[in-house]
Parts: sequence; C-alpha cells; structure tokens
Amino acid sequence: MSTFEARYKRMLDAMEMREPDRVPINPLVQTYPVLHAGYTVAECLYDVDKGIDAYVKFALEYEPDAAPGMAYNNFGMGPVMELQRPKTMTWAGAPDGRIGENSIHQFIEFPVLVEEEMDLFRRDYTGWLLQKGFPKTSGLLEPFADLNLAAGGLMGADMMIRRFFSRPDVLEMLDTMKKIGEMSAEVNSKVMAAQKKFEEMGFPNWGGGGAGVPFDAYSDVHRGTLDSMVDMYTHRDLIENFCAMSLENTLKSLEMQGPAMPGKWCFMALHKGMDGFMDEEQYRNLYWKDLQTIINKIIDVGMVPYIYTEGPYDSRLECLTEVPKGKVIYHFEEVDMARAKQMLGDIACIAGGFPIYLLHYGKKQQVIDEVKRLIDICAPGGGYIFQPSAGYDHAIPENVEAMFDTVKTYGKK
Repeated sequence: MSTFEARYKRMLDAMEMREPDRVPINPLVQTYPVLHAGYTVAECLYDVDKGIDAYVKFALEYEPDAAPGMAYNNFGMGPVMELQRPKTMTWAGAPDGRIGENSIHQFIEFPVLVEEEMDLFRRDYTGWLLQKGFPKTSGLLEPFADLNLAAGGLMGADMMIRRFFSRPDVLEMLDTMKKIGEMSAEVNSKVMAAQKKFEEMGFPNWGGGGAGVPFDAYSDVHRGTLDSMVDMYTHRDLIENFCAMSLENTLKSLEMQGPAMPGKWCFMALHKGMDGFMDEEQYRNLYWKDLQTIINKIIDVGMVPYIYTEGPYDSRLECLTEVPKGKVIYHFEEVDMARAKQMLGDIACIAGGFPIYLLHYGKKQQVIDEVKRLIDICAPGGGYIFQPSAGYDHAIPENVEAMFDTVKTYGKK
C-alpha cells in the first residue's frame, strides 16, 4: 500500500466510523506554515506562489494524513480584493493598514440591512441586493445604487442601457469586474495545481464543497449579530422568509457541487448556533431545521458534510444526533469531548477539541498529556480525526512537533 493509499484509508476509516490503524491527524494550520517558512501573511496574500511554497514545506516536514487546506487563506487575492474594495473585510497588506502583516483577514460587521429597507428586502430581495446591499459592501459596486429596476420592464432595457450602463463610472466598474475575473482565475488555477501536487506527494485532498446555514447569512451578512438577536423577536417572519429563500438557493448550489466533487468534504462553519445565542425553540426552528436539511442534501449529492461548530456546543449535541449514521463529520471548538463521544460515537465522526492555546502558550508536556487524554476518550471504536479546536498561527514549533509525534505514536491501535 502506497503512502497516499495508507493515509486515504486511515482518514476514510475514521470518517466511516471504523477504527483505523492509528488516529489520523488533519490539522487546521491556518497561517502557521506561512510564519514557520519565514514569510509574512501579507506577502502570501499578494503572491500565491509563496503561500503554496509554505504549505508544501509544512506538509513535507510534519506529514499530516491529508493535504493542508488553503481555500480560506486568500493567498494571492490581495490585488483582487483591492479592486473589489470590500467594506466588510480587511486583510494583511491592505491599503488601509488596519491590521498587522501577519493577521488573518478580519470581518467588519455592521447592519447592511436597516429598518427602513425591510419592505424592499421582503418583496424584492434582488432589487435590494443590487441597489442597497452591493453598494454598501463594496466600493467597486457603488454605482449600482443608481440602477433603476422599475424603468418599464423589458421595454425599458434601452433606457437602462443609455442612462445607466453607458455611464463612464459604470463602464469602468464593468471593466474592473472583467479584470477581477481574469485575475481570480489565474490564482485559482495555481491553487488547483497545488492541490494536485499534494496528492502526487502522497497527501489526499478532502476539501472541495461549501455551504452555509441561512440564519448565519442573515446575521453575518445582512443584519449583524446584535440586530439579528433582536430580530428573532421583532422580525421573525422576515428571518423565516429569508431563510426559506436562502435554503432553496443553497440546495440548488449543492446539486451543482455534488457531481463535480464526489466524496469531497462540504465545509460548513456554524457561526451563530452556539450555546446561549438562541433558546432551544429558536435553535431548532431558525437554525437546526435548515442545517439538518442541508446536511441530508450534501449526503444525497455524494459529498461528506464537514460541520465546523464555533463556540460552545454542549446544549446542541442532541440535535446533532439527528443525522444519518456514518455520514457526517463534526468538528468542535469547545465542547465536553467525553459527552460528545458518548452521544455521537456511533452516529458521526468527531474531530477537534484540542485547546489551541496549548500550542501557543503551553509547555511541551502539557501538549503531550492533552493529546493522550483526547485519544483515550475519542479513539476507541473509531470515528475520530485528531484536529485542534481551531486554526493555529503563532504556535511554538516544539509544541506542534510534539502534537504530531504523540498522535502518530500514541494513537496507534
């Protein structure tokens, strides 16, 4: 059996609830490979080749059981983001200089949807998105604020072209959008080639699809955290209508993703489902109901749901049991892993739970002891992939090495 086949089988056994030859380790490395290789995050955001080089060096040094994923690091996308001029995000190396050169990108949250726009949002979401949402979130798309969608329907197409699409600022916007498409395609081709290279080096690539919970889209993108909490009581019908529309679009997207990425993980980060943000009724009806539907759809189209829970998740474990057995991976940031294993051990593969602060601030022996503790709890019977609770950045190399070595030696059958 080749190294690639051994790693592939090890991961697949864990995912499908079998006990592998040893516990697989698939780290959420984030920016650690970049810093460990001597680059800055800003450098890699403006030079995709440096980001790829850093991740290749990481894989060769630590030999994980899967290719380290690069999809959410935005390597090479700095110039593209400068052209988009996003108002809801900043990044290392950005012209505004708001964050340091070694920070991951940072989300800037504010209520894009305001009270006086709710009627338009409800009856014409596309119109609101073009005329309100896009201009508020992207400097490039600001001209859309002047787009009049009520100018005589199809008969008004000529008027719309003459009065809007022939304007110099709109023509410049369209030209920039074309340029963005070309630049993004070039970066993506290099990332795709790197993923193929990882497999040739013996590291299976599981990443592929993506989806999101409709409520998270409402809260993260449209209303913001604080206003969406209030809206659950004052504008629940608006949330329900949006979630129904968003769910339909998500399911259609998955139908397209599945045939293109059979067997790949479909990543879903759960932003607002943590303990305490909603009561049980709200979680079940505004969050879990849609999440469960999406999980089942991901399975139906031939991908593997990789559910990345954020924040404490102890009170949600009962809901997480309501999925097909042996088809789902749950990653935990903060949960009682013994209880998670007890409740989910014969239902879903679990991952995470290793406190990330130990890699940054702990002693080597503390790392070793915690790795062993988690393996003792989670490994028996299979269905466990070792991962830290979150991505790590400024970790101590000695601690990272200790984590890998302990999993590979102590995690054997």
